[in-house]
Amino acid sequence: MSLSHVLLSSGRSIELTELRMSSTYGGMLEGYPCKRINDMKVSGLKRQGERDFPSTPFHLVPPSREYPDQTAGAFGPVEVLPSVACIGVFRSTAVAPQADPVLHRSVLTVAWFQPGQDVPSGEDADPALRGVRWEELAKDYEL
Repeated sequence: MSLSHVLLSSGRSIELTELRMSSTYGGMLEGYPCKRINDMKVSGLKRQGERDFPSTPFHLVPPSREYPDQTAGAFGPVEVLPSVACIGVFRSTAVAPQADPVLHRSVLTVAWFQPGQDVPSGEDADPALRGVRWEELAKDYEL
């Protein structure tokens, strides 16, 4: 069962079969969001996705970063990532044109950050997520 379908910018429809969401800054007890903290958050999400889904190819969508306050504190300027960190497993039709469409599908695990808790769907999904280069990144498998 798919949780939703996302229409990529390329026109390919992909289905979301598993989704994990967490607060980007959940559990942050001290300090403030800055480049160093955010780099750790991004690399931690990447490691988690690669560790939790080792049998599928993995892609991290580079997150947007905002700078709401230009005054620098002890750790540099405030830098804010979108508030929700996501890891999703997506499936679609096979990438290879010679693959049997009945027996083959393609898969890709994607990590991204988004501003809200909504499940990505259709053309309303985050533009960076919709821009994933499926044909280059996904792997075909046999059912």
